[in-house]
Amino acid sequence: MLHILFLIAITAEAMTAALAAGRRSMDWVGVCLLGCVTALGGGSARDVLLGHYPLTWVEHPYYLAITAGAALATIFLPKIMRHLHQLFLLLDAVGLVVFTVIGCNVAMQLGLPTGVVIVSGMITGCVGGVLRDVLCNEIPLLFRRELYASVSVITGCLYIAGLYLGYPHLLVTIGAMLVGLALRLLALRFEWNMPKFVYAEEKTADPGDR
Repeated sequence: MLHILFLIAITAEAMTAALAAGRRSMDWVGVCLLGCVTALGGGSARDVLLGHYPLTWVEHPYYLAITAGAALATIFLPKIMRHLHQLFLLLDAVGLVVFTVIGCNVAMQLGLPTGVVIVSGMITGCVGGVLRDVLCNEIPLLFRRELYASVSVITGCLYIAGLYLGYPHLLVTIGAMLVGLALRLLALRFEWNMPKFVYAEEKTADPGDR
């Protein structure tokens, strides 16, 4: 189940990244690169940080073919993509919770502490989008608005807690992902945001103004 959802999620992530590339007037190579980085970047960053080799797309090269192909296909489907905005928001939310659980599993297989397991899930779920925004010269969505990383953390915590309490693995997996998905969709529907820190330098009075 996770593997099928993973394939759907990386396809959707690659296609939405292709649209971001199009808004920046990137060439076809840029479209493919951005699609692959967005879809697979979170898992790659996790594996590098945890020393988990080979990287996912190195072990399974067809992931690159899927993401690059999906990104290229988007070039010929821009009008259709406009009508599928809500669907891709749903698939992005699915990808977030699926990537989170997969990231947690990788860290647990390495026998890492609980805190690292949760962070591993968050990196897997969120870093691809951060890399996309950085390459598009934008402040990452993760740092600007909406509940995103926090949804990943909550999903990871529920997943780890359920396993720790001894509940069946399948039940814990489905339950954690459903809660995370519902929270993400509610955040989109009601525009729930994290508190923002706004700092502005106070203008120093000019002695000549006295």
